Amino acid sequence: MRSATIERQTFYLVLAALSASLAGCAPAKDRALEETFEQVYAIEPTTNITIKNEDGTVHIYGSPANEMRVEATKRAYTRERLEQIAVNLSAQPGAVSIRTSFPPRKAWGLSDRSGTVDYTLVVPQTANISQLDLGNGEILIDGMHGRTVRARLGSGRMFAHNCFSNVELRTNGGNLTLAYDWWETAKFLIEATIATGNLWAFLPSDAALHLIAETDNGKIASDFGDSGERASDDVTKIDTSINAGGEATIKIHAGQGNIKIVEANP
Repeated sequence: MRSATIERQTFYLVLAALSASLAGCAPAKDRALEETFEQVYAIEPTTNITIKNEDGTVHIYGSPANEMRVEATKRAYTRERLEQIAVNLSAQPGAVSIRTSFPPRKAWGLSDRSGTVDYTLVVPQTANISQLDLGNGEILIDGMHGRTVRARLGSGRMFAHNCFSNVELRTNGGNLTLAYDWWETAKFLIEATIATGNLWAFLPSDAALHLIAETDNGKIASDFGDSGERASDDVTKIDTSINAGGEATIKIHAGQGNIKIVEANP
């Protein structure tokens, strides 16, 4: 357990450093205005949750509690623009919907086109992320054990950490990372696809699963498999059982990009 804790802390330190690199040190005159919304809702443990956002971040953490904590931070460069961005949240028995409304962004002229919303949600770990759609930014989904997790990202970075659910992740461009600090013996399917960009999968040494990895224009490097397969520079597809296989399956695909499968704690 100590090793898993260290791995988890390292993961968040790396994630925090990556996120901080985007923020930079903007001059005071260029800093965005902020407005934060926070609320707690009692919800059922298998609630279906849908989220739609255009620009910003969505971070979701699974928890043993039967409640949902929501923090939404709006940012824009003018007060008028900030007030035009709306967070619409509906919580009904068995279903939660969170939708972000942005004012139209004019293609021409000097009008203000700024605006992002960052969401942090702590939800029951057995809840279903029925659909998460983000246009641009960053998605992190951590510790989910429900029936379904579905997330789509236009461009940016996507992370899935310690999710033992049927997971479907798709992004058009950027990078995509799957990471596990430990392995659970269960039947689930992970499908991760990136159109343009690189994909990483960090798996513990004792992970038992069926792995299918393929890239259309790139190469695959894996710490698992025989020495010949690891050394090859021409691998574009892997279809193998790790540790004699198991009930879990991971399917990962990159269109234009490379795939790296890492033995996280050998």
